[in-house]
Amino acid sequence: MENHPSRRNFLKSTSAAAAVGATLTSTIARTAHAQGSDEIKFALIGCGGRGQGASQNIFNTKGNTKLVAVADAFDGKASAAVNNLSRKNPGKVDVPAEHMFAGLDAYKKLLEVESDLVIIATPPGFKPQQFEAAVNAGKHIFMEKPVASDATGVRRVLASVEESKKKNLMLGIGLQRRHEAQYLETVGRIHDGAIGDLIATRVYWDGGGIWYRNRTPEQTEMGFQCNNWYHFNWLSGDQICEQHIHNLDVGCWLKGEYPVECNGMGGRGQRMDGDATKSQIFDHTFCEYTFADGSKMFSQGRHLKGGWSEVAEFAHGTKGTADVSGSKIFGDTGEWSFDKKKRQQGHQQEQHDLIEALMRGEIYNEGEYGAMSTFTAILGREACYSGKVIKWDDLLKNGRELAPGIDDYTIDSPPPPSARPGDDGKYPVPVPGEYDPFA
Repeated sequence: MENHPSRRNFLKSTSAAAAVGATLTSTIARTAHAQGSDEIKFALIGCGGRGQGASQNIFNTKGNTKLVAVADAFDGKASAAVNNLSRKNPGKVDVPAEHMFAGLDAYKKLLEVESDLVIIATPPGFKPQQFEAAVNAGKHIFMEKPVASDATGVRRVLASVEESKKKNLMLGIGLQRRHEAQYLETVGRIHDGAIGDLIATRVYWDGGGIWYRNRTPEQTEMGFQCNNWYHFNWLSGDQICEQHIHNLDVGCWLKGEYPVECNGMGGRGQRMDGDATKSQIFDHTFCEYTFADGSKMFSQGRHLKGGWSEVAEFAHGTKGTADVSGSKIFGDTGEWSFDKKKRQQGHQQEQHDLIEALMRGEIYNEGEYGAMSTFTAILGREACYSGKVIKWDDLLKNGRELAPGIDDYTIDSPPPPSARPGDDGKYPVPVPGEYDPFA
């Protein structure tokens, strides 16, 4: 114990901590809250709702935490985040004007500010280069899902994950179901054979729609798309990536592996009328994922007003079934359900786990499953867009790059060719049967 590094020294230098025996662990402490007074300085890249939400969750932990820098594509969002978080958390925000950065390259300046932990909560298309830069800067990282929008980005993230491991960096990924007690016990019981061998899973994110922000006269096309990032494939990866990834991640977690191929269908039933001047993404998808042993995962995702809504996961085995999101198992030996009083809220729990681990001088790395679950969503999207059966290995190696040269984009740059409006003001929309996922 005398050789264990202090919390402060661990945060300053993970390489030095490793040299003197910092404990590395892949097991997340889910209940015990470590005590400590050492300050954890963190910085925020991406000042929207999820970035501010993750920051607030960090402030709600038992760690001595302080926000020291923010960056966003838009100056107004950076300053608004500081004002909002300062009002809610007196004494925990110390972000002078010179540590508020704006622009698509703002993350580079933020990484020069002294901090221990960086939150990356930007549109998925920008995450690979921001994550790579944060790893190169030696920062501990919490990165929201999904971590990329195309195969090129996933490959880049996987390479940076390997670098983060070499540097013993903390890497948390915002797939919060993996931190919730109800999911951990339900999935654990299924892995222990509660429903026998897994035959199939069904996963859903069906809802009514999403936000849209009207174009303003002073906006460039790039500025408009970044402000409406959910509606552009190169930025969001479509609904199957941005939202449905949570359910796909659970399905793959249940199986303990990732699919080898996918076929799917989808379209723009409600977005056909007028929205082609506002949005590229589909409003419904259905996928059939196949695993190496032939078992299946069936996936539904949609934004259809007036339709059936469901956000859930279900599992079917040789000896029973499970309502995974409902934390209920119906096996041949009887019914089991998780105690509702012990259910946890994942967005908060994942930050409890991350901050407490850092306070103890421990790290874990969630990068691989973050990247692989992101790619599961991309595989499904490309199957739906193309109407073809797509092999995992083929797409990961040769899938199309949605935003070539993205590292050099500025708010005044033209958007990538795949997202440039035509003379009629409409954006290119994938047509199943015509779209080429390898173009």
